[in-house]
Amino acid sequence: MFRHSKSIITKLRNLSFQGSWRSRGSSAVERALQFTEGQRIHGFTVKEVTAVPDLFLTAVKLTHDATGAQYLHGARDDSNNLFSVQFRTTPMDSTGVPHILEHIVLCGSQRFPCRDPFFKMLNRSLSTFMNAFTASDYTMYPFSTQNAKDFQNLLSVYLDAVFFPCLRELDFWQEGWRLEHETPTDPSSRLVFKGVVFNEMKGVFSDNEQIYAQHLQNKLLPDHTYSVVSGGEPLAITDLTWIQLKHFHATHYHPSNARFFTYGDLPLEQHLKQIEEEALSKFERTEPNTAVPPQTQWDKPRADHVTCSPDTLAPDPTKQNTLCVSYLLGDITDTFEAFTLNLLSSLMISGPNSPFYKALIEAKFGSDFSSSVGFDGSTRRASFTIGLQGMAQDDIEQVKHIIAQTIDDIIETGFEEERIEALLHKIEIQIKHQSTSFGLALTSYIASCWNHDGDPVQLLKISERVSRFRKCLKENPRYLQEKVQHYFKDNTHRLTLSMSPDERFLEKQAEAEEQKLQWKIKNLTEVDHKDIYEKGLQLLADQSTTQDASCLPALKVSDIEPTIPYTPVQLDTSGGVPVQYCEQPTNGMVYFRAMCNFNSLPEDLKIYIPLFCSVITKLGCGKLNYRQQAQRIELKTGGMSVSPQVIPDIDDLDLYEQGIFLTSSCLERNLPDMFQLWSDLFNSPHFNNEERLRVLVLMSAQELSNGISYSGHMYAMTRAARSLTPTADLQEMLGGMDQVKFMKRIAELTDLTSVLRKLPRIKRHLFNPETMRCAVNASPQNMSHVAGEVESFIGNIAANRKERKPVRPTVVERSLDPQAGSAASRKLISEPHFKPCQMKTYFQLPFPVNFVSECVRTVPFSHADYASLCILGSMMTDKFLHGEIREKGGAYGGGARMGGGGLFSFYSFSDPNSTKTLSAFRGGVEWVRAGKFTQQDIDEAKLSVFSAVDAPVAPSDKGLGHFLNGITDEMKQRHRERLFAVTDKNLIDVAGRYLGIGQQTCGVAILGPENETLRKDPSWVVK
Repeated sequence: MFRHSKSIITKLRNLSFQGSWRSRGSSAVERALQFTEGQRIHGFTVKEVTAVPDLFLTAVKLTHDATGAQYLHGARDDSNNLFSVQFRTTPMDSTGVPHILEHIVLCGSQRFPCRDPFFKMLNRSLSTFMNAFTASDYTMYPFSTQNAKDFQNLLSVYLDAVFFPCLRELDFWQEGWRLEHETPTDPSSRLVFKGVVFNEMKGVFSDNEQIYAQHLQNKLLPDHTYSVVSGGEPLAITDLTWIQLKHFHATHYHPSNARFFTYGDLPLEQHLKQIEEEALSKFERTEPNTAVPPQTQWDKPRADHVTCSPDTLAPDPTKQNTLCVSYLLGDITDTFEAFTLNLLSSLMISGPNSPFYKALIEAKFGSDFSSSVGFDGSTRRASFTIGLQGMAQDDIEQVKHIIAQTIDDIIETGFEEERIEALLHKIEIQIKHQSTSFGLALTSYIASCWNHDGDPVQLLKISERVSRFRKCLKENPRYLQEKVQHYFKDNTHRLTLSMSPDERFLEKQAEAEEQKLQWKIKNLTEVDHKDIYEKGLQLLADQSTTQDASCLPALKVSDIEPTIPYTPVQLDTSGGVPVQYCEQPTNGMVYFRAMCNFNSLPEDLKIYIPLFCSVITKLGCGKLNYRQQAQRIELKTGGMSVSPQVIPDIDDLDLYEQGIFLTSSCLERNLPDMFQLWSDLFNSPHFNNEERLRVLVLMSAQELSNGISYSGHMYAMTRAARSLTPTADLQEMLGGMDQVKFMKRIAELTDLTSVLRKLPRIKRHLFNPETMRCAVNASPQNMSHVAGEVESFIGNIAANRKERKPVRPTVVERSLDPQAGSAASRKLISEPHFKPCQMKTYFQLPFPVNFVSECVRTVPFSHADYASLCILGSMMTDKFLHGEIREKGGAYGGGARMGGGGLFSFYSFSDPNSTKTLSAFRGGVEWVRAGKFTQQDIDEAKLSVFSAVDAPVAPSDKGLGHFLNGITDEMKQRHRERLFAVTDKNLIDVAGRYLGIGQQTCGVAILGPENETLRKDPSWVVK
């Protein structure tokens, strides 16, 4: 998987430094403190043992004696154990060699020579995470699991994959690129480029923001590896040879160039023993020449320009320019300086109180900041970027001037103390919040700094850096202003990069690909032609052969826990509002949720709900204007959000709950302040600032438009489902392509008064205690205090209570606690007259690849067949669709899954095919109906499904399923037992009964490039 630098920036706001924490007798943290510096364990020497109380962990740093491999262990009482190994990979061309290698090492190794052990292990294990990433200058292979036996199994597979891969030429053709006949079995069909990474990168660069971010990095750091595309530039990929790939592995994938990281409560000695015996003992030290030299500092600023494809869904078609100024900063291995600059970046750009937000966003020169904006610590020297997307060509010069002027203003006036406090409060919350994937967050957080020989242990000492930062500010009140002067005002190493749309961009891309293809074909001999045809047949035969995966380790279904842990929740009412209390070890945090239905909201206002949700916490409330409100939220909470929620019933497909979901968190000491903010939102939100609304509308429309290229398969699934159930129809309106187009229309309005007038009307229907229920997760010792605060909050908003008549006539009540015979209930909407219908929709979009989906209406969660359909989706994905859509078809991914709303969905993404993929979906159904699978296949599908069902749940989220959709622990246990009981007969039966042609109503959607066949076919609705 290719990760552009921006996606792994260790922005503090994206990190949450906690795991599924629990204390016990002899804790992992205490055990690790027993190690001593200089101690030798299984070929490693301990270099440092450090307690990190902030994060409840002990860090143990080691070096491998023979090879010099570096090792860091984070011992912590967290059962979700993680392993990762990363190599410094510094390519000097854009052929994508590290990225293609990342794919191919996972295609078979010496001990596990079957094809694609990585994908096969996904359903032979109970992993909570398995993947691999290619960044600009490293490649990382992480996995996590809660099962000790599983950890050893996965460790064996990962070690063998990276150090002893087969690197077969066939895998290079499949995963990298190849010349092949369009129809491999027909030598008269035309030759085309194929390959998984080739298509993946075409998909990546169908996103204009990715194009911009890639150029920005290449041009700001032109001296070495950052001047190339590590993921691969599609046409440069076709220059890579198999020999070059093998050479890159030999020079980069060596223990002397490796950094190992393990995390969790399993014993370190066991990991070291296995890593030494299975891999490192077979190597000697080398001197890898992979270091990134320092970038030469420019003596004067530079400017450049690039082009992109026009965005047909842009909020304003005449404003599609991007302009940023990017500054090269210091070395990321200076951890305190990097920390300071990261904070400084947030102060400059985050939220409506920041100087650049005021100067650029509120001046409405663009629709939003460019997604490259902010601090980037993913390269050896960090950078800071500021600028806009969605700009008019005529405003470019003025924006350059405003950026320079704003920097001058910051140097003169500095930052308010309260904003700095709000930012440090945010860090405190991130340290306290407990996530379930803490190990993964940690390995991503330390990766870049450690990659350049920085000290990863220093990075973990967050509180120390906060204290030092406070000290620097106290000793020198102009500390931050001096940094701005040095890094921005006086910095000659800065790049101004503009990007504008070119109407012929896609056409030129296609022409360049065709030219490259013809040039390759022109140089082919008769023997080459014959060879291509034969290799195509050989690859097809290989892909079609059933693989013997018996060499791979696997857990058994009997390794799965038969019962689920019980989560106690208490149901109460406060001021007539039902409240669910869940006592959890939340580490001093309180988590508040509320659900309010909108059954009384007039139909014409429904489409405005996502807009209402996105702006309601950003317009001001009570005595606070929107700037003061933003400051207060940052200073007193971990964030407040409102989002639309459509929840399908668990018994009836034509029944659903519609509402908005309120969520926030805070430190226990700030509870009254958090509820005061919610009270003000209920009682006196501000709806009087059209200028502020326009800013928020443009940002929202731009964000939706940008999201399609990387969530295309989700949009395709939502659209394909819309005609099948009332739930799906509403989901398309609120979160599908309908909503994207609606927001584009709103963004194009010159006068937003009519929209502004609708917001108070919507608020009256939504913020109504009569239709509300709440949920709170907090620590047991604090719960009675929390309950008191909830009660006073509900008292404060009582004036908004009003009984309103639902718009839809049929309302069904579901008790919140059927066992206790509770009077409190959820009010669901029934649409007994809804008629599912077939519908096929094609959206032509400026992408070079397709996103394809087909959805079928089946059964709800409580139905006896639901479990069989879950297992069916997993088995069909792994045993049939993966081979057809990815291996043979060249798409980046695809599969099938059973959804909670009773819809069985097929999907593909970054797919060079469209109708051919629809045939693969049908083929999957026929494959199951013909019973072409084994008991082993069923068991593996069960393991895969259970690894999702049993994924760890954070203390903040315990009891949430019960609160939202009424699924109790008893129901979960019943579903679990049904999953265990699924047989081959069940699978053949449900495939025929629900998915067979003509059995059920289905919907289809394709988002993708120009397609004449679909356009001319009258059975397709063309958008």
